[in-house]
Amino acid sequence: MDPLTHGLIGSAAAQSVSDKEKMRPAAFAGFVAAMMADLDYYIHLPSDPLFNIEIHRQFTHSLIFIPVGALIAAAVLWWFLRKHLSFKHLYLFSFAGYATAGISDAFTSYGTQLLWPFLDTRFAWNLVSVVDPLLTTGLIVLVGIGVWKQKKPLIYGAWAWYALILFFGYIQHERAHSALEYSAEQRGHHAEAMVVKPTIGNQVLWRGNYIHDGRVFTFGLRAGPFSQVKVYEGESTELMDIDEDFGHYQNTTLYDDLRRFERLSEGYLIRHPEKPHVIGDGRYSMLPTSLIPLWGVETDTTDTDRHLPFLYFRDAGEEVRTKFLDMLLGN
Repeated sequence: MDPLTHGLIGSAAAQSVSDKEKMRPAAFAGFVAAMMADLDYYIHLPSDPLFNIEIHRQFTHSLIFIPVGALIAAAVLWWFLRKHLSFKHLYLFSFAGYATAGISDAFTSYGTQLLWPFLDTRFAWNLVSVVDPLLTTGLIVLVGIGVWKQKKPLIYGAWAWYALILFFGYIQHERAHSALEYSAEQRGHHAEAMVVKPTIGNQVLWRGNYIHDGRVFTFGLRAGPFSQVKVYEGESTELMDIDEDFGHYQNTTLYDDLRRFERLSEGYLIRHPEKPHVIGDGRYSMLPTSLIPLWGVETDTTDTDRHLPFLYFRDAGEEVRTKFLDMLLGN
């Protein structure tokens, strides 16, 4: 979830446990505390590009880390709010704000390791995009006016808006998932794995992937609120088998990094159609019908002891935008 939306949700949480006189400093504390969980984005090992991808939304977003994260946030905020709040109240508001970070990210299409270090599973409930303007706009209005007027009913209204967006996302996800299952059955495919995710900035157009007989299939799924789900058949490609293609490089950094990337991609490994040395995550692309991955790792068999570079392939050109809008609008 984007930092602004994180902050607004954290602000609402802090104000929900404050009294009227403390709503404004509570709002600030919750806003900052909720965003601090994403500071893990800046943790890097220059020699190991995958380390940052593994660490992001990991320990700082874990449920067990909430008390520690809240304490760090309160210690930082103490220098700014000590004239307005006792440390006890500051910690309470920081705790409320920080506690929303991991859960909020779990509702998105990327997911988070809520149960680290006990499980390294990334929980992604795929109800809302990482960036959703409709959700954020409603929170800006309700939380903003609530802070200004110091009116708790507006803060409760913000929670109702958040819940409504998530509930709508759940309904839309189930509709899109059912349409993808039906599409697989119509093609005589047995889906060994299936995932449906919202596309950027909306809950109408979804991306569906499934694996059948060693291949990855992708579809665009337009779940119009007042119409049946429209299915856009996309591309398919062979699922990459690490042992088949790189098994003779076992016990090398190259092989180990591919295994790490396989876990991060939940097994949806494909080759970039235009860059055969790039292994991508087949679940994400700029277009829901495309198998040009949004990111991937580049293999170099001439240097098997070097960590694999992590690359992004974001193409927001006019052709991609036009195709995306056509599907979003149901054309």
